[in-house]
Amino acid sequence: MKRILLTAAAAAMAVAAFAQVRVSVNETAKDQPVIPKEIYGQFAEHLGRCIYDGIWVGEDSDIPNIGGYRKDLFEALKDLQIPVLRWPGGCFADEYHWRDGIGPRENRPQMINSNWGGTVEDNSFGTHEFLNLCEMLGTEPYISGNVGSGTVEEIAKWVEYMTAEGGTLAEERAKNGRKEPWKVKYFGVGNESWGCGGNMTAQFYSDMYKRYAIYCRNYDGNRLFKIASGASDYDYNWTRTLMNNVRSDISGLSLHYYTVMDWNAKGSALSFDAASYYDVIAKACEVDMVLRNHEGIMDIYDPQRRIALILDEWGTWFDVEPGTNPGHLYQQNTMRDAMVAALSLNIFHNHTRRLKMANIAQVVNVLQAMILTRGKEMVLTPTYHVFHMYRDFQDASYVPVLYNPSNEVSASGRVYPEVSVSAASKDGSVVISLVNTSLDEPRTFEVSFDSLNPSSVTGEILNSKNITDYNDFGRGKDTVKPSALKGIKVSGNTVKVTVPAASIAVLHAR
Repeated sequence: MKRILLTAAAAAMAVAAFAQVRVSVNETAKDQPVIPKEIYGQFAEHLGRCIYDGIWVGEDSDIPNIGGYRKDLFEALKDLQIPVLRWPGGCFADEYHWRDGIGPRENRPQMINSNWGGTVEDNSFGTHEFLNLCEMLGTEPYISGNVGSGTVEEIAKWVEYMTAEGGTLAEERAKNGRKEPWKVKYFGVGNESWGCGGNMTAQFYSDMYKRYAIYCRNYDGNRLFKIASGASDYDYNWTRTLMNNVRSDISGLSLHYYTVMDWNAKGSALSFDAASYYDVIAKACEVDMVLRNHEGIMDIYDPQRRIALILDEWGTWFDVEPGTNPGHLYQQNTMRDAMVAALSLNIFHNHTRRLKMANIAQVVNVLQAMILTRGKEMVLTPTYHVFHMYRDFQDASYVPVLYNPSNEVSASGRVYPEVSVSAASKDGSVVISLVNTSLDEPRTFEVSFDSLNPSSVTGEILNSKNITDYNDFGRGKDTVKPSALKGIKVSGNTVKVTVPAASIAVLHAR
């Protein structure tokens, strides 16, 4: 076999050609879906320090608060423009009894959180505290109802308590401080019913769903978007069974997908090598295939796409930080997590004809959190910054893009893209995300529009010196943060910019 030797100049030209990415943005395309803002949903479970010491510190805390809600965290979430927040679980939802969390706080019973570390909770954060928080944030609440250990009557009365204008339960709600009913749109009928939510078969749960859902009534103009407990990642039979058996009185079907390489040895959130990095992003990108497969099954039974797919748990899951309660799922959040978030969101944008909501797990102090707290200190994670940079994708019109990606194969045999691009338009502006997954090579993106000759192009970039960098309490809280993207060149309908290795860039062209 003849060997070909390249001169240094030829090798440099080959690298330059390899690093060039040509992107065609079809912003004039018609009949494109809107990217629902709910794709950027959040999840707050009674798990570890997510609720207590995270969202809720109480009015008497020496930590600055707004009526018991931690002030710095509240302001950070407000700035993030959270569209929907899921609560109270998760696995916790199917052992939660809503009556324990209403009325005077001093009279509320304590409970042991048996799913997550055996923590004793005092129920000081309940229905009123959650729904009032959502109102203050301008966020749509997503309630998960208890099917696993609760009764039909219990779930029916919870809906009435929250949303009815009159009746005995409305009077009780008024005595507890809330005269007007809340608007509650999203209601989950159970959670992970194949596991911690009851260990049911798909057939058994489909019958249970129909029984429970019929008693989740619409009161006084409130209309429930009822979500059935769906599959875990590759369990396509669960989706097939539910779509076959439950096609009335259902608005959405949930799906859970976590980026975990090995459930028995998840690996460190902080200490990892290049091979592990590529394995993780490849596993994250496999959600594209998983979504397509579940959507394909749903299309058979529901070709009009009346039933939404709801990815209400997703994100990275690593070993807990040393010295913390294993049941509290507290993990740090590096630039690698930011890459997973950006790649995942770009994938979700491609599926919004069926995928109508996604809720990352979780909002504070748990798994791939937006925010970490310790005493009076608060840290915004790299993942928070991705969601903040991507805010303008919410409720924007999807814009098709064509580009020349090159796929690589990780050590685990999974495929991941060297680059990822997504675009959307809103209010006369086009927002474009550019993700370079390579740890070594910069990528020069040449972005051409169909008809737009932008007069203004601005951008932000998120990257760091090392892929293992993270934000920590004290002086290191801003180690990973966005900065202005420099070197943007505009010529006619074309924008040219170089994105460094392991970086996430977002452009706004007008």
